[in-house]
Amino acid sequence: MSSRTRLGDSSVGTKLLIGATGLFLVLYLIVHIAGNLMVFGGAEFFNKYAGALSSNPLIPIIEVVLLVGFLVHIFKTIRMVVTNRAARPVDYQMKRPAGGPSRKSLASTTMILSGLWLLVFVVIHVRTFKFGAHYRTLDGLVDLYRLEMETFRSPVTVAFYVLSMLVVGSHVFHGASSAFQSLGASHPHWTPRIVVAGKLLATGISGGFIVIALWAHLFGGGQ
Repeated sequence: MSSRTRLGDSSVGTKLLIGATGLFLVLYLIVHIAGNLMVFGGAEFFNKYAGALSSNPLIPIIEVVLLVGFLVHIFKTIRMVVTNRAARPVDYQMKRPAGGPSRKSLASTTMILSGLWLLVFVVIHVRTFKFGAHYRTLDGLVDLYRLEMETFRSPVTVAFYVLSMLVVGSHVFHGASSAFQSLGASHPHWTPRIVVAGKLLATGISGGFIVIALWAHLFGGGQ
C-alpha cells in the first residue's frame, strides 16, 4: 500500500479530504447562486446566460469533477462517523450543549442528517432541472426561465425547496469553518473571523436560493 493510500485512509487524511471537498462544494454553491440570481434580469437575459453556460465545453468535465467531489465528501464523512462510533460503542447517557469555547451546535451535531437530506435533494434537483421537461425559446435556446417558473408554481415544491435551503444553510453554517480547521487553518486571531465568515456565507447562500424560490412562486417572474 502506497503512502498516499495510507494517508487517504488515515484519520488525518480523511479529515483533509472532507475539508477539501467541502470547500470545493461551497465554492460551487457560491458560483451557482451567483448565476441563479441572474433570473431577476428577466427571461431573455437568464436564458442567454444559461445557454452560454451549457455550451461551454468545460461544463461536462466540471460536472464530473463536481460529482466525484460530492461522492467523496459523502463517503468519507459517513466512514469517519462510523469509525468514530465503532471506537466508542457506548453513547453518552445524556448529550448537553458544550459551553465555553466549544463550537458544538445544532448544526454541528446534525451534519450527517443534513448531508443525507441534501443527497436526496440534489437527486431531485438535478432530475428536475437537468433531465426534466425542456422548453425552447423562439431563437432555439433552452427556456430554463420557464421551467424554473413552472417548477416553483407548486407550493409543495417551494416548501420542500425552502426547507432544503435551510438545511443547506445549516450544513454550510458549521461545515465551512470546520473545513478550514480540518485543513490546518486554526489560529486564535483568524479562526473566530473564519467562523463568522462561514455563518455569513451560509446565510447568503441559503437566503439567496430561498428568495428566488419565493419570488418565482409569488410573482412568477412577471408572467
